[in-house]
Amino acid sequence: MKTIKIFTLVCATALGLTSCSDNENNITAQVQTKLLFTSNNSDGNVNIYNVNNTKAVTKSTLTTTTSAADGIYYNSEEDLVIQASRTTFGIEGYAGASLVPSDVSANVSASVTASVVGSLDMKSPRELAVNGNFYVVADNADADGNTETKDGKLFIYTKSGNQFNLRNTITTNFKLWGITFIGNDLYAIVDTTNELAVFSNFLNNKSTTSLSATKQIAVEGIVRTHGLTYDMDTDTMILTDIGEASNGQDDGGFQVIENFTSKFSATTNGNILALTEQTRVAGSNTLMGNPVDVAYDGDTKTVFIAEAGNGGGRILAFNNFTNGGNLTPIYNASLTAASAVYLYKN
Repeated sequence: MKTIKIFTLVCATALGLTSCSDNENNITAQVQTKLLFTSNNSDGNVNIYNVNNTKAVTKSTLTTTTSAADGIYYNSEEDLVIQASRTTFGIEGYAGASLVPSDVSANVSASVTASVVGSLDMKSPRELAVNGNFYVVADNADADGNTETKDGKLFIYTKSGNQFNLRNTITTNFKLWGITFIGNDLYAIVDTTNELAVFSNFLNNKSTTSLSATKQIAVEGIVRTHGLTYDMDTDTMILTDIGEASNGQDDGGFQVIENFTSKFSATTNGNILALTEQTRVAGSNTLMGNPVDVAYDGDTKTVFIAEAGNGGGRILAFNNFTNGGNLTPIYNASLTAASAVYLYKN
């Protein structure tokens, strides 16, 4: 999923941090807080991992009334966590100053109720992508009533006060899963394949209609892709590969595409982005069987994975992936039926 970065002068121990100065040199230090927001399809709670130091990760939990959820996003300006509910089939926002505990070094939990809601339009919501005041959800349910055809829907919402309002829906001619914005272009996973599509100037489509992708390419080395994320600062795209649907334990992986913009542009519509242009991480040591979503910290080159299958579900982190291969995660925590990840940096 998408990563947001906002720099402030902070101390390293809390979300509501204040600037710190060196006693001898009176130099103000700049330290980032990094929080990984996660959804799951087991209890629908939001788990928040403080990943400033992957060797000393702590977790806080927001207990929600939803029992299953997917795409997730954090709006720091409104202190609002938004996730796509697979219980109500709408998007829900949880707001309030107590939302994220001030002491993120402690494992704490709090109960929350959705304070921003909208119409319940969807059937099988997956990834959530945000562009300004637009919240787009990919729905991978059959769109036309004919299971023989591959199709999906993109639901476009706007937020006004405590309400998500459905602006329009777009029907696609392929099944959907992960989506992310790069500027005004929406990149989308072509589910059940190894393909990646883009809809240029996506939000300019203001009516409810069917829409073909501007461009669609295959990604060599992937069996079936699900999750994607893009880091603008490093021009890096990462795609996950769940492998065979029948194997949820050890045939998954992810592929890193550096200099993504030029490589995608150079791959013509309908052609293949070669594996030699990518770095692949996969193998039994990775604990990836069904990696459904991904987030990326370009500063530290750390990849975060929502793994839905292996061991019942995990949150994993990897770095030092330059050469790819069968890497062991630097962080591994159980999260039953993990479904989505979003990295917030402040």
